[in-house]
Amino acid sequence: MAEVTNSKLLHIDTGILNIRDACIVLVKTEWNAAIVDELEKGCLAELQKQGVKKIVTVTVPGAFEIPFAIQSYWGKSTKKKKPDAFIALGCVIRGDTPHFDYVCKAVTDGVVQLNLSLPVPTIFGVLTVDNEQQARERIGGKHGHKGEEAAITALKMISFKKSL
Repeated sequence: MAEVTNSKLLHIDTGILNIRDACIVLVKTEWNAAIVDELEKGCLAELQKQGVKKIVTVTVPGAFEIPFAIQSYWGKSTKKKKPDAFIALGCVIRGDTPHFDYVCKAVTDGVVQLNLSLPVPTIFGVLTVDNEQQARERIGGKHGHKGEEAAITALKMISFKKSL
């Protein structure tokens, strides 16, 4: 099982260059709002803690719509206001039908495509869990806070891109 304690992700003393002027766009879903709002809170708190001042939040109905929103936002951004990274935030909870599998695959594939086609990173902060308890464990419970982790990942990827 993936545990945050098995990762150096939270070691932010390395891997993050000066990112204070970065612009980060969060794209969050309306589905499972109580969970997603907590992901967003953790993400925003970490970005602000690291000194990021330009943060935009866009809300979409569900996880399936995240890739479209990111692609559209990028396409409509002016050259001066292009984001340095996107963070996709959502929560898909398994139900009784295969819908879960289709939505999870679609959003995952969409984020992969964005990472390969856009010149900026798209961070996958979408929880794909079997039940609400598993989701709660990932918003400050025993599995860490995936919103905070998504923020740190975005900052490290922005720094990575700037270092190339």
